[in-house]
Amino acid sequence: MEKWFVTRKGAPFQEIAEKFQIHPVLARLIRNRDVIGDENIELYLHGTIADLHDGMLMKDMDKAVDILLEKIREDKKIRIIGDYDIDGINATYILQEGLRMLGGDVDTDIPDRMKDGYGLNKNLIDRAFDDEIDTIITCDNGIAAKDEIAYGKRLGMTIIVTDHHEVPYEEMDEEKHYILPPADAVIDPKQENCEYPFKGLCGAAVAYKLVETLFQVTGRDVDDVDYLMENVAIATVGDVMDLVEENRIFVKQGLEMLKRTQNLGLKALIECTGVDAARLSAYHIGFVIGPCLNASGRLDTAKRALELLGAKTKKEADVLAGDLKALNDNRKDMTAIAVEEAIQMIEESSLQNDKVLVVYLPECHESLAGIVAGRVRERFYKPIFILTKAEEGVKGSGRSIESYHMYEELNKCKDLLTRFGGHKLAAGVSLEEENVDIFRKVLNENATLTEDDLIAKVSIDMQMPLGYVSEKLVDELELLEPFGKGNTKPVFVEKEIEILKGEKLGKNQNVLKLRVQDAQGTTMDAVYFGNIPLFEEYLEEKYDKLAVRQMLMGRRTGMKLAFTYYPTINEYMGRKNVQIVIQNYQ
Repeated sequence: MEKWFVTRKGAPFQEIAEKFQIHPVLARLIRNRDVIGDENIELYLHGTIADLHDGMLMKDMDKAVDILLEKIREDKKIRIIGDYDIDGINATYILQEGLRMLGGDVDTDIPDRMKDGYGLNKNLIDRAFDDEIDTIITCDNGIAAKDEIAYGKRLGMTIIVTDHHEVPYEEMDEEKHYILPPADAVIDPKQENCEYPFKGLCGAAVAYKLVETLFQVTGRDVDDVDYLMENVAIATVGDVMDLVEENRIFVKQGLEMLKRTQNLGLKALIECTGVDAARLSAYHIGFVIGPCLNASGRLDTAKRALELLGAKTKKEADVLAGDLKALNDNRKDMTAIAVEEAIQMIEESSLQNDKVLVVYLPECHESLAGIVAGRVRERFYKPIFILTKAEEGVKGSGRSIESYHMYEELNKCKDLLTRFGGHKLAAGVSLEEENVDIFRKVLNENATLTEDDLIAKVSIDMQMPLGYVSEKLVDELELLEPFGKGNTKPVFVEKEIEILKGEKLGKNQNVLKLRVQDAQGTTMDAVYFGNIPLFEEYLEEKYDKLAVRQMLMGRRTGMKLAFTYYPTINEYMGRKNVQIVIQNYQ
């Protein structure tokens, strides 16, 4: 069940269209994304590297720069400790490249997801101490590692934290008291009193800001590190950050650089996954390239992905890219099995009545819990935790819906957890096995979700007859890219669209191609990549089986539906035709 609603936000669309030389439809879409005022519209449409903020505005940036320049001068051993996901891997690579170019004696370490768990821990610090490391820099982690950093300080190490996660807090007298780790410098735009204007950066972007600032302060040419922006773009999309303001610039610029990347590893990965480099988009990072980088940290070691980024020969890059693709293919198969098992468990038990789903799959590989949770959430539109058996106790990942703040809800039952962290829409937890049922019970007792909260919302930009769809409009819509979280692909709707005929295409019959006509008489091709059996079932209920069969045989049966859609251009044998891609129907 879905609830459709059309966003209606007012603005002088015609005036904006004329001022910025864009289609009035684009003016409306930009307003729907809450981009208001000439300056912000200009930045949204034409923002460049020159519009990025000064890294020195970040709290403790000056401290971190002074410390690192001194350590480089004194030839002290510096170790970068990242995280095992796409953001942590790219952040590690960015710091490693930047510090090496400045002459730093630098190496890296990334925790093993299964043995070490997330973020900085005692093992990593002991390892650094044994290797006579003088200074540790964390990236994409560290903000919550108060005890571990205190331990490292007792051993006499200098520690710099670069992170982008929420600062942990304790509630006392209904006030939040934030707890910063006792590091020598803490760079995290989310900490209190940080004057950096944009709080939504990923860990790799924070790492990039540090490298950029080091180059500025030492009088080096900042253009020399511009190429690292492609790593920021990969991390920003892969870590599902909002594609607004600075993130939008990073991803836009980074994608252009990626299309002609000189990084042998990334080039090999783009080739081996079959992505057309010239048409590379945020979609390919999110769903093709990114998952391969993430698969190393899930099923093997994230150090393999870091090796790929640093590959020195084409042969090495090709081998590593092939390995990562194979790991990801394996991950897909394992994920499909776990998703099926979770859905079955929910549908065949009392779990289906819960507002917050807690599913314990002991056999599921713990690294897949987050992906499985995301898929199952799509199916039931409820907050969900997928828990798996770990070396010690139970570990899991949660994925939420818009009306449920996962991190705050976990804070309410933190006594049941041995460890937890995250933000509004995603979280990670560790707990004892005997607490699994109590955890489920407490989360549901605390949940204030209403029936309305648990209905998926389809936000539509505007109603638009098919006659508006033109090659010019489709070309102009590219100005709004990159699309992703925080800057979603536009959604148009039209009612009373008649299906004239249809056919199933593809080796697995998994694409539905329709010829459709709107009330004004405009006919056009439409394609649907969703769940075709479910779509057919819907049509059979609304009309009948015979009508559906006839429609698929190319006959007109008078079936009419409302569709949400996005316009695209289909190129075939040198010919271009506009078409619509159907997203939802009712």
